[in-house]
Amino acid sequence: MSDVRELLGRAAEDAGRPVISTEAVYAKAARVRWRRRAGVSAAAVCAVAAGAFVVPQLTSGTTSPRTSSVGSLAQEPGESPRDVRLLKLLPHLTGTVEEVSFADIIKHVSPPPEPSRTGPLDGQYEIRQDGGVGFLTIDVMDAKAVARKLGGSPQVKNLCKPENGEPARADCVREELSGGRVLTIWSDDMDYGEGTPQWGLELVGRLTLADGSQLAVRDSTGFEADVVQGPLLKAPPLTRAQLRELMLRTELLPAE
Repeated sequence: MSDVRELLGRAAEDAGRPVISTEAVYAKAARVRWRRRAGVSAAAVCAVAAGAFVVPQLTSGTTSPRTSSVGSLAQEPGESPRDVRLLKLLPHLTGTVEEVSFADIIKHVSPPPEPSRTGPLDGQYEIRQDGGVGFLTIDVMDAKAVARKLGGSPQVKNLCKPENGEPARADCVREELSGGRVLTIWSDDMDYGEGTPQWGLELVGRLTLADGSQLAVRDSTGFEADVVQGPLLKAPPLTRAQLRELMLRTELLPAE
């Protein structure tokens, strides 16, 4: 589970000093959940979970649908906005897509810092549909970044088989594809105990490529807090089949 949640994403990278690594945040959250299920006291769990998400008052979001707009997020000259390009890859989506920054909507850092990107559509996207607000995050890591993160662990391991006492990933499906690719998709209830924000159910996808690079996508129903962008979606913005289809699109990967 701890190798899943980096998708929050380099989410608030450089959103303040000192920078709190989102990988460290989710590693903490994973350890909290593990210890919680192993019988550690609820008080200890709350302390770690609350420490993982230090969140000032969130910006208030409107509930009406918005058209794609990323005016505050840098684009290459003459290039269509990322959310516009992403929307073209989601023909079955019924809602609207807007690129956002978790540093802004969660940590209230404005203007948000421009995150480092490896893939052409890397980023955090707000999806409004069916009266709710969910999120889609896309993150590509090159082989060197993956090797640093894994610290010598096998790059292509079976994510559906838990290790070191971690809880099993729910509804986990692993596919070995052509060209040495491995695609794994599972469901996560995001139950960390106390803390803010409280993330809703999500689907998580991981595509490992033959060169050791990885594409990770988080398909989230949203989050709950005192002030939020909108209510949780009843289901992730993309179905499992739609998430799989998106993750196999070459448009999400760097040009060779």
